[in-house]
Amino acid sequence: MAGGPHGEARAVHEGILRRQSARESSARTYARALPIVPVRARGLTIEGADGRRYLDCLSGAGTLALGHNHPVVLEAIRRVLDSGAPLSVLDLATPVKDAFITELFRTLPPGLVDRARVQFCGPAGTDAVEAALKLVRAATGRTGILAFTGAYHGMTAGALAASGGARDVQVARLPYPQDYRCPFGVGGPRGAELAARWTESLLDDPKSGVPLPAGMILEPVQGEGGVIPGPDDWLRRMRQLTADRSIPLIADEIQTGVGRTGAFWAVDHSGISPDVLVLSKAIGGSLPLAVIVYRDDLDVWPPGAHAGTFRGNQLAMAAGTATLSHVRENGLAERAATLGSRMLGQLRELAETFACVGDVRGRGLMIGVEMVDPEDTGAEPDGHRRTPTGPEPARTPHRAAPELAAAVQRECLQRGLIVELGGRHSAVVRLLPPLTISDEQAAAVLDRLADAVAAVARTHEEHAPHRSRHHDSAQRAG
Repeated sequence: MAGGPHGEARAVHEGILRRQSARESSARTYARALPIVPVRARGLTIEGADGRRYLDCLSGAGTLALGHNHPVVLEAIRRVLDSGAPLSVLDLATPVKDAFITELFRTLPPGLVDRARVQFCGPAGTDAVEAALKLVRAATGRTGILAFTGAYHGMTAGALAASGGARDVQVARLPYPQDYRCPFGVGGPRGAELAARWTESLLDDPKSGVPLPAGMILEPVQGEGGVIPGPDDWLRRMRQLTADRSIPLIADEIQTGVGRTGAFWAVDHSGISPDVLVLSKAIGGSLPLAVIVYRDDLDVWPPGAHAGTFRGNQLAMAAGTATLSHVRENGLAERAATLGSRMLGQLRELAETFACVGDVRGRGLMIGVEMVDPEDTGAEPDGHRRTPTGPEPARTPHRAAPELAAAVQRECLQRGLIVELGGRHSAVVRLLPPLTISDEQAAAVLDRLADAVAAVARTHEEHAPHRSRHHDSAQRAG
């Protein structure tokens, strides 16, 4: 029945979505897969215009470290608003900015903090990436950049060129180590060692076609690439390779920073200190803010070499200070490590239960579940089985199944759970809950996700009549 408050709310909801479809760009993304109209939010929970409630494990693509409208963030914003302070000041010094920098420097890796300089960029993370690339080029006098397969660094021209989906090759591409889809077919420490050797060979071979670069940019955990943690030993190797050759190392911590991976910065797991740290998302406490922090000897550019009208956002700095301080003082990074490990353990049971779950991986509260085609036998077109070679053969990965991942996302939404998709083929269901998620909320998230995966697996089974439990078991044993 369409009448009554519920019917009116539904009409408002549908009207807003209809107008969005008619008036907004075809480039919109999240709105297509998540047809909701948020009107209120607190912590993990969003309420839509239609009255439905959702558990939000997208968190503004990792922006909301403390969830929606956390009291300490709202209070920090109110204080600035009530103080009469200017809200936008270009790059002028203010007490609000001074407090933000002081708090940010309290958290920096030990090898960077004593020699750190900070540059405020435009409000998006991609602008900070552009600034980092410009900085190392200015400091070294070189132009080339080393980046990695599967990388995502933003949507502006320079950031896109360093990302895995680049159309025109302007950057030398290196293999990023991973277990499930290891580029060398071995996975584990051996796969990471081969990736490091490839990088070393590329840099030292005078006929590699890659001259000494201006810098190397990497994500300590690839997010959009499919939630792939860089092995700590490999990250230390990249740090040593670049240091030995005077190549500035840029760590993109736009999504991994502020406790997300179980350490305040993801590079802290390996103990490395990058030359440049690229930061955005959570550092603004839900508001737009982006900075780069870098070693003082790289600070060679002249005034105005990188600028931006909205780099002086005082509300974002105040919200960011409150967020950084709250995460640090309340041990939320350590909490993310403990809870994330528990959630990963429980989610790995899905891979044992459902053949359509190929891999579960992540670090802290940055978690990915890769959906695969359970019908894939691992055979090439000629009928021969794809078999990884080497002294430590890895599992033969099944083909990615983006359609199953999209189905899981839809089933999650029907159950009141918002999740994101990512990965090379958009086949990875991603969880980025706020660091403030409770044990009870985490259990609810896992229950809803498991129920959604079960529903998709059941539907897939019903449409694949020739499959059998015996076939599934044999496939996994193979």
